[in-house]
Amino acid sequence: MGILDGIVEWIAEQVMYGLDLINTSVLGALGCDMAVFLRYFPAAETMYQVFVALAIGLILLIWIWNLFKNFGIGIGTEAEDPIKLSIRCALFLILAWYAKDIVDMALDIGGTPYSWILTSALPSLSFADFSSVLLTIIGVCANGAVALIVLILVLILAWNYLKLLCEAAERYVLLGVLVFTAPVAFAMGASQATSNIFKSWCRMFAGQIFLLLMNAWCLRLFTSMVGAFIANPLSL
Repeated sequence: MGILDGIVEWIAEQVMYGLDLINTSVLGALGCDMAVFLRYFPAAETMYQVFVALAIGLILLIWIWNLFKNFGIGIGTEAEDPIKLSIRCALFLILAWYAKDIVDMALDIGGTPYSWILTSALPSLSFADFSSVLLTIIGVCANGAVALIVLILVLILAWNYLKLLCEAAERYVLLGVLVFTAPVAFAMGASQATSNIFKSWCRMFAGQIFLLLMNAWCLRLFTSMVGAFIANPLSL
């Protein structure tokens, strides 16, 4: 093996060792459990009470404003039925107060398939071993400048996998933001005029849980491919 091959192999191994470290750190932080989110953002739990108070104030403001609009019906102002409005505001006042319990229940439901994905048995994973196997296979076929192709492939692989990890971490943070601002979203359902905001929040919340599941599924598919390649490279 020449000097170029040795340098390329060393760089590829260092890249894969770094990817191993990042992979372990990020995967440990993902999931539908907000414990990790609170560990890195402890102020979110304290400020949650602020959002609860804000939600109650918004619901009362919406209720009073829409009741006041009933006095302008004679001049063409649109207004909701006072009885239906009062029932709706009372309902969403309760939902906003118990928003954390409702959201935690949804997270438990979404966290069940997530835990199934992460706890499924897969071949052991080591990106450094994957790099060594790849270099060995191509090294048998050719020498010299071909090692540069291996390095390029390794860098492309590492970069795309890192982007997938960062996307999964970003979705986890966004899910935490949606969870701890949930009372304000529930407050928007107190009126027909603002109910679309509440519906959009519900779609976004459910979508983030689903996309987090899909990110975990894609990561596990990738790691299973790498593990299978390391275990039996000649059969792939």
